[in-house]
Amino acid sequence: MTAAFADSAIDLGWSHSQQAALLKGDVLLDTQPHSAWGGAVTAQMHLPLERGLAWQRLTDYPRWTQYFPSLTQSRVLAESQDCKQLYQAAGKTFWVFTAQVEIYLKVTEKIHPLRHQIQFQLEKGTFNNFAALLKLQDYQDGTLLTYSVQATPSIPIPTQIIQEGMRFDLPRNMRSLRRAVCQSS
Repeated sequence: MTAAFADSAIDLGWSHSQQAALLKGDVLLDTQPHSAWGGAVTAQMHLPLERGLAWQRLTDYPRWTQYFPSLTQSRVLAESQDCKQLYQAAGKTFWVFTAQVEIYLKVTEKIHPLRHQIQFQLEKGTFNNFAALLKLQDYQDGTLLTYSVQATPSIPIPTQIIQEGMRFDLPRNMRSLRRAVCQSS
């Protein structure tokens, strides 16, 4: 686990305009390079839901195909007391070609008094490396969702292109997630 995933409290250094943007539904984003061919990003958004309800909906992994437009499959393959094995597949069209990716992840869920978190670690798939951390914390009559991911695809793509893709796709995916999670019954 890298410094990007260090355990920390909610960032209270936000400006008033950033706090207002977050509460009205915007996604705050910070991208960074991660290896010569990869990228890292942290996205934060506010969910107008109680943390326990958000957790219940986010840990329903087969429903992730409803949350993320490019995700075509999401299923739990194995489950033990400590972790789950998750399979996900997605398709993404870039200009004139479509990339298909699949990934097998070790998923560890932790519930703490002040936050809930899900850690995703690559077992195998179409990435050289992949790690993600999703955290839920109480914030302003709802829940702050923080999603940090770092990935290097197996196809060499310059890190600048990866970062631009993250800047464009991740906020759209996060807004889609918010809509679906908040509308779930």
